[in-house]
Amino acid sequence: MTDNITAGSPASDTFLPGDGYVGDPAVRAEWDNRYADRQQLWSGRPNGALVAEVAGLTPGRVLDVGCGEGADAVWLARGGWDVTALEVSGVALERAAGHARDAGVAVRWVHAELTEAALPPASFDLVSAQYPALLRTPDAAAERALLAAVAPGGVLLLVHHAGMDAQQAHDSGFDPADYVWPSMVAALLTDDWKVEVNEQRPRVAPEGGAGAHHTDDLVLRARRLR
Repeated sequence: MTDNITAGSPASDTFLPGDGYVGDPAVRAEWDNRYADRQQLWSGRPNGALVAEVAGLTPGRVLDVGCGEGADAVWLARGGWDVTALEVSGVALERAAGHARDAGVAVRWVHAELTEAALPPASFDLVSAQYPALLRTPDAAAERALLAAVAPGGVLLLVHHAGMDAQQAHDSGFDPADYVWPSMVAALLTDDWKVEVNEQRPRVAPEGGAGAHHTDDLVLRARRLR
């Protein structure tokens, strides 16, 4: 998401709602409306799979894809990570920046779609995408953007709700065929990658917040070798 603060600049906990957005305005509006419907959409706690998978990693540069209201970004920053957090919704980013200020941590906020963000390539020690709503395209742009952001030796951690990819299109307009799922990213991994985890397992869900009814996760963790 375009940088209100560029990805290469010093980390800041400031988000200015007037700053530029890079991406489809309709996608931004959809998510702004969703966040605006509630004072708080998510639980405010870090995702369980992220906490579990990051436990053995040495803090470095991390990209939080679809950071929402910032719970993961703040948790990572408290753990010593240099955090860049990307989100399409300006409403969510304002909340996230407020949570970072309250926690006394610095986060670099990027307001854009993943495929449009001016992110430095191959520069993140961890790319975390927790239940992302990444739109599928014929050229697999979102999948390739996730992979391209990971530095050699770094880790891609992609977590999603199990079973959603097999659902039928909803009357609400949600069609799983429109979105990227872990299997699609796994299919693009070459010999330059080592798959460390690719499994379905019970979800360790924070209490409260949207999505709390999902019981199982799909977890893909892959390390870039070169």
